[in-house]
Amino acid sequence: MNITSKALLLASCLFGAVLLQGCGGTRIKASATSNPPPSEAFSAFGRIEVRPVVFGSDVKVDRDGLDKIEANLQKDLSASLLEWNTRPANGRSLIIQPVIEQMSFKRGATRVLLGPLAGSSGVLLRLKITDGKGRRVANPEFFQRANAMSAGFTLGVHDNLMLTHVASLASRYIINNYSRAEGGATGADLKSVNP
Repeated sequence: MNITSKALLLASCLFGAVLLQGCGGTRIKASATSNPPPSEAFSAFGRIEVRPVVFGSDVKVDRDGLDKIEANLQKDLSASLLEWNTRPANGRSLIIQPVIEQMSFKRGATRVLLGPLAGSSGVLLRLKITDGKGRRVANPEFFQRANAMSAGFTLGVHDNLMLTHVASLASRYIINNYSRAEGGATGADLKSVNP
């Protein structure tokens, strides 16, 4: 084997190792594959308020990711909230605070330049749902990830879809638990759950 072939083989092996390292799964995990039902159906409350999405205290702020989740929640829930909040008030209110507890969002330029080498994206969103007196009604979580390979080869489309899907899961939980308390999916599969 000549020196050029050995150098090419070594370079290929190193590139493969780097590619595999970058393609590793995100460290973000869910705690379960399904959320339990709330303590009561949301229709028991005369007023329902969905507050703007915020970051948890230990999360690196990424305004682009937060804005995409916020926009999708508003789009999914605005018609239902308008309908629900036109009913007569009954003195009870429900407050829903979406909190991004973990997020790694590989966006635009990073994904285009590095592709799969940028790694996987992931997000864990929690809805802190309380009554007007601060008592917990539900505390569901929602998880999504974008695999490094698929997100890399679609130039970030899967990274953005991850944010749309996590908002959709959260919206679906709110809508499905309006008439009766039934819980809902977190969006995580068994590989994405902490052991």
